Amino acid sequence: MSLLEEYARVTGPDVIAQLQQLTQPLQGMKLVHVSSTRSGGGVAEILNKMVPLTRELGIDTQWEVISGDSDFFECTKGMHNTLQGNRIPLGDHLLQSYEATNAHNAERLRPTLEAADFVFIHDPQPAALLGLCPNRRGKWIWRCHIDASHPYRPVWKYLRQFVAPYDASVFSLAAFAQELPHPQYLIPPSIDPLAEKNIDLDEETIAEICDQYQIDRQRPLIVQISRFDRFKDPVGVIQAYRLAKRYLPGLQLVLAGGGAADDPEGEVVLDEVKTAAAYDADIHVLLLPPDANLEVNALQRAADIVVQKSLREGFGLTVTEAMWKGKPVIGGDVGGIRLQVVNYHTGFLVNTPEGAALRIRYLLHQKERLEEMGAKAKALVRDNFLITRHLREYLTLMVALLNEGHDRIQLG
Repeated sequence: MSLLEEYARVTGPDVIAQLQQLTQPLQGMKLVHVSSTRSGGGVAEILNKMVPLTRELGIDTQWEVISGDSDFFECTKGMHNTLQGNRIPLGDHLLQSYEATNAHNAERLRPTLEAADFVFIHDPQPAALLGLCPNRRGKWIWRCHIDASHPYRPVWKYLRQFVAPYDASVFSLAAFAQELPHPQYLIPPSIDPLAEKNIDLDEETIAEICDQYQIDRQRPLIVQISRFDRFKDPVGVIQAYRLAKRYLPGLQLVLAGGGAADDPEGEVVLDEVKTAAAYDADIHVLLLPPDANLEVNALQRAADIVVQKSLREGFGLTVTEAMWKGKPVIGGDVGGIRLQVVNYHTGFLVNTPEGAALRIRYLLHQKERLEEMGAKAKALVRDNFLITRHLREYLTLMVALLNEGHDRIQLG
């Protein structure tokens, strides 16, 4: 069975037929995605399946990954944090590393990028590549996955010089977009329903994985899956758990996630989480490898409630994954979580550990309400946040850029 046929079984054949229609004017063209890592984080997860799916639709698609040293990734992590509101200047030596690393990667990637019909550059890490490819012939799109609604202005001003010359940019929400001299598109991220992380699992598999991590299936369980990052507020989740546990003595908490090659802060935050969780056998802090997709799937399915108490969030694919599994989500009232968690319908939006604890108590005492919210959550994801919708909007963007200046575009 082809990849397209597999998706048709989940989405219906009309969705696939629409993708095929959109790709007709793009047949044989060359598309290149550039990101900073092949594993860890939502960008890598999306591209791991979107690239082969785009190839099967008849577009010559490549995915390139830039390399860098510790100074480079310290700089780009700082850019990530300052775009999300941290007011911390970046030192000149870090900015010099940023520019030098992009120049080094341009030497290797220039033939591929200059020959492409479309280039998607993901996030700040490779943003400077456009200015280093003077003979480019295609359309270049900067794809920002970050909540850039309130950036630290000096850093945004620095980054903007590299981003402004692009042919277009893509943000996940309107609130994230910044003023730029080119068309801007709003395209939320997505999950892959055929990925190991999202496929249906039998009860035996779920039970085996819970046993492996000494999780008691007979007691209530809340789970947060995310990299160990201060913006994900794992310590705040522990505080919420402890407040809720005063009224729910058997409550268990899992904080599970991994690191990413482009995130040098992960180990420090993990140590902070372990310190906050010390001496409580019902808090399970799990550092998972990048390929622990089956484990993540099982933990989300074992959960009564999934939490994503982010303080800043570009979108929050772990929210989407949990909702796809029919789980209500208690999420931070920020960024792309607001697009998914419809307050009081698919979960609850909260701003404090106290608010999260209150909602945990409510749902665990109202099982019918919990199941109703979970069913609504899955329906919302099926209609809005699967990878087929995401790809359809990327293809629409590409067709629009190919036909810029035309008042009407004829497909098929």
